[in-house]
Amino acid sequence: MLFRTKKLAAVIAVGAALALSISACSAGRGGTADPGSSAGAGVNKGALVGIAMPTKVDQRWIQDGDNVKKYLQDAGYKTDLEYANNDIPTQGQQIEAMITKGAKVLIIASIDGGSLSQQLDDAKAAGIKVISYDRLLTGDANVDYYATFDNFKVGVLQANSLLTGLGYLDDSGAKTGKTGPWHIEIFAGSPTDNNATFFYNGAMSILKPLIADGTLVVTSGQTAFNQTAIQGWDPATAKKRMDDLLAKSYSTGSTKLDGILSPYDGLSDGIIAALESGGYKVGASTWPVITGQDAEVASVKQIIAGSQYSTIFKDTRNLAKQAVAMTEALLQDKKPEVNDTKSYDNGKKIVPTYLLPPLVVTVANYQKALIDSGYYTAADLK
Repeated sequence: MLFRTKKLAAVIAVGAALALSISACSAGRGGTADPGSSAGAGVNKGALVGIAMPTKVDQRWIQDGDNVKKYLQDAGYKTDLEYANNDIPTQGQQIEAMITKGAKVLIIASIDGGSLSQQLDDAKAAGIKVISYDRLLTGDANVDYYATFDNFKVGVLQANSLLTGLGYLDDSGAKTGKTGPWHIEIFAGSPTDNNATFFYNGAMSILKPLIADGTLVVTSGQTAFNQTAIQGWDPATAKKRMDDLLAKSYSTGSTKLDGILSPYDGLSDGIIAALESGGYKVGASTWPVITGQDAEVASVKQIIAGSQYSTIFKDTRNLAKQAVAMTEALLQDKKPEVNDTKSYDNGKKIVPTYLLPPLVVTVANYQKALIDSGYYTAADLK
């Protein structure tokens, strides 16, 4: 760390503080330790950090923003947390204001990863470091680091949970011997979010061979990303697409819809609404297996009730801690820890990245994964 200039007589105290700080930073590797434990007498203690989040519509972004803010403030830094209501110009204006206010680091979860080049260039000109948070900032070289989950693995887990729900795999991931065919439909995320292609590619790495050999049948024939993507991750758009699929591919009742790959809980909400309005009944043998992501409260309740089969839990407390650990390293003129330097090409550079592990949650393990871990209380899910 860089420390304030002190009198020569305080050298021993400075050395002790440095040892403690290094120890604390080491404990924070992997995003699991308390970032506040490394708040020392650094020259940037009390520095302003800008936190740009996309929206308060989705529960997870509220949790992300609150956690990043809390951990930074616990570590002795000032924060400017802003939500842009999923409006791209608003987010751009908010980031420009953070630059004007003198932020030393920007933590940005973008609405559209390719829409902030001017702001990233302005940050670079002002000597401000940029951490891309969960969603990769694209099309500009002025992105210093990226903190996210293993997004390809998220898609793999979603596909495997779909196959488990269908009965092709058992709970251990082994083949059951059942061969189908099962009729499924595929949904993908927003084209404006770089993560959406990682989710899709991860899932399709598992599903494509089974589609090719006839184990899985996509009745609509829509399997390409641009056919299945939902702009803006909008639940209403997902509902409309599901309505159309039911009307065009399943209206006669001769084909049973067995499963739906959904990459996000909000899209699952729209899909479930379409199914219910189309006459499907939760708990009936005709109700399909539906995946999701983010372990939102409403969706976990749906898993408990049986309308959604699974979700992907990404412990955003750990993501926030990792982003804060990166921020502290940058403010101390150190290199943040990363564990991936190959995967995340933003079109201008490979962005050094720290990946955290995701987890499948079903009715079988939600208690341990979400309640016992302290992420939710039992009351939250009633």
